[in-house]
Amino acid sequence: MSALISVNELKNRKNAVIIDCRYSLQEPLLGRQHYKQKHIKGALYVDLMTDLSSPVGVHGGRHPLPTAEAFSALCQRLGIVQGVTEVVVYDDQRFAFASRAWWLLRYFGHDKVKVLDGGFAAWQRDGGDCDDQVVEVERGRFNAVAQRGYTATRQELLVASEPAKRILIDAREAPRYRGEVEPIDPIAGHIPTALNYPWQDMTSQEGLFDSQQPGLASLQGDIVVYCGSGVTACVDILALTELGKKARLYPGSWSDWCSYYSKE
Repeated sequence: MSALISVNELKNRKNAVIIDCRYSLQEPLLGRQHYKQKHIKGALYVDLMTDLSSPVGVHGGRHPLPTAEAFSALCQRLGIVQGVTEVVVYDDQRFAFASRAWWLLRYFGHDKVKVLDGGFAAWQRDGGDCDDQVVEVERGRFNAVAQRGYTATRQELLVASEPAKRILIDAREAPRYRGEVEPIDPIAGHIPTALNYPWQDMTSQEGLFDSQQPGLASLQGDIVVYCGSGVTACVDILALTELGKKARLYPGSWSDWCSYYSKE
């Protein structure tokens, strides 16, 4: 079953909880501002930093995973009944932030979640209903429990028992992977043995999922994906899921990995 939902399919959904995940790393308040101006009718807003991440520490990356307690409270506020409510997430950045919400819901025990193919732009192009109203929802019931087999740790990557069977994917842009530029983290480069499958390549310029992924489709083994901070790596995991493949996330990603090394 696909992890994606089309605009037409969403138009026919009556009881789904719709979540607006729009965000800008450069302007953290921009996504919320856009939501207040216009959003899919009935949608609720979640923020990458305050809702889909926990506070930053010395290690753990720039967007550590939220705690189970915090995520339970979020889902209850959103009116999600665990295992029952259908959830649809969207953004305007080619799945960059919606895929994080999609992954977190599954990680914490809720599989009934889909990503809107094409995001907010596709919804508007096809005449979907929008407004600027914030709806009130009945409190949900959610007890977040981290599921096994969804994550990989830095230590696990360092002492891999069967490294030949592990496929490590770097989802960042090619220049960052090659270490030619590093606009965010203090050290450039990539984790040894990692292959590069940039997250932007998973979609068309219009933000629609691109099913033609021969490179990903040929991968076999224990797949672990990382990016800069565990956010856009979820786009690659979404693409792999669409191809029928399982993949784990290294949540801290490059920002965690390089935090253990001196800049000198």
